[in-house]
Amino acid sequence: MIHEVFMPALSSTMTEGKIVDWVKSPGDKVEKGETVVIVESDKADMDVETFYEGYLATIIVPAGESAPVGAPIALVAETEAEIETAKQQAATKAAPAAAPAAAPAATPAAAPVAASSVAPSAPSAPVPSGRVIVSPRARKLAKSLGVDLASLKGSGPHGRIVAADVEAFSGNGTTTPAAPTPVATPTAAAVSAAPIAAAPIAAAPIAAAPVPAPAVPGQVVPFNTLQKAVISTMMNSLQVPTFHVGYTITTTALDALYQQLKSKGVTMSALLAKAVAVTLQKHPVVNASYSDAGIQYSGAINIAVAVAMADGGLITPVLQRADQMDLYSLSRSWKDLVDRSRLKQLQPQEYNSGTFTLSNLGMFGVDRFDAILPPGQGSILAIGASRPTVVASEDGSIAVRRQMQVNITCDHRIIYGADAANFLKDLATLIETNPQSLTL
Repeated sequence: MIHEVFMPALSSTMTEGKIVDWVKSPGDKVEKGETVVIVESDKADMDVETFYEGYLATIIVPAGESAPVGAPIALVAETEAEIETAKQQAATKAAPAAAPAAAPAATPAAAPVAASSVAPSAPSAPVPSGRVIVSPRARKLAKSLGVDLASLKGSGPHGRIVAADVEAFSGNGTTTPAAPTPVATPTAAAVSAAPIAAAPIAAAPIAAAPVPAPAVPGQVVPFNTLQKAVISTMMNSLQVPTFHVGYTITTTALDALYQQLKSKGVTMSALLAKAVAVTLQKHPVVNASYSDAGIQYSGAINIAVAVAMADGGLITPVLQRADQMDLYSLSRSWKDLVDRSRLKQLQPQEYNSGTFTLSNLGMFGVDRFDAILPPGQGSILAIGASRPTVVASEDGSIAVRRQMQVNITCDHRIIYGADAANFLKDLATLIETNPQSLTL
């Protein structure tokens, strides 16, 4: 039999995916559950496994091109004898689409899309420099053995780091090339692709984030996959009835605490996330979300924090159960999440499980702004810059204190003005009078 490999839906918002790299080449033997292709979803690059055992007969969508969710991207034949039949089947499907473009040359023009992909000697399209492919098993093994993947050179297809590379390294402390796999041979010109994290791994190598090409005046640059996802998400968000509540918080004590702790790796983002998470314990409705059946109260406090991507768009890495983590662990987790998010290495649960979102533009000098509510959440807090401000006290004296403006956006179907105001009041009290409690 000949089976179609479909473009999977790797997230709830994904409508199309882009092929980053084919790990297997046409003609290669594939096992059920084995990774055959790396797909760029709207938020991350993900390993995609095959449900079938057999041979990768032909690639329909080559590396660098996109396809809608559910569209066939390759064909897998159960036997070698069926490979040619699969190639013909792919060519037949490609012919109707090619014919309208050039009717006189319909017959020869029908094949290029499939033929250029099925040639066994043709390597996959190169992927951006500085990225490396790591098999899920190799990544898990490296984590358990404490092996730094940056120290390894992959012996798998296209420079892929496989489990044998990790085992060889851990055995003698040096990288010993594993025996070549029978299914593919890495070419000298092949450029390695991004590691796909199976779980948050602090030891995973963090390469330099790709630098976007400078914009050319007058040029129209197509939206990338992530930008398209942001557009769709924001349009859906605007259908929700929301309101905004602002509050001024004195940060003198918080800033002093940060100065004491930053040498220990504590970040301001972690401090703010922790303060919000602790305050949400007292205000579960602000951490809830709307459902047709009623108010959906969350079973955990997961703080998502918006991060701008260098190549456009944004992503919201999630600090899981932030109220239960100590400040130092929270800071380490946040650094790891940010590093991997900018290389598109996050797993879906690491960016789509937030119950409350923070958006901080204070580092850009922004005083106050409104944030758009993410789908599936009840609130998002916009944070401005902390600035020295002249303040009059109750007794009429004048003092200079550092203050920041925060502005919460809430879903008015489940959260009312008093709910938001009480939450902000308690958050301000914590930050102004007892920030030291965040270290406990």
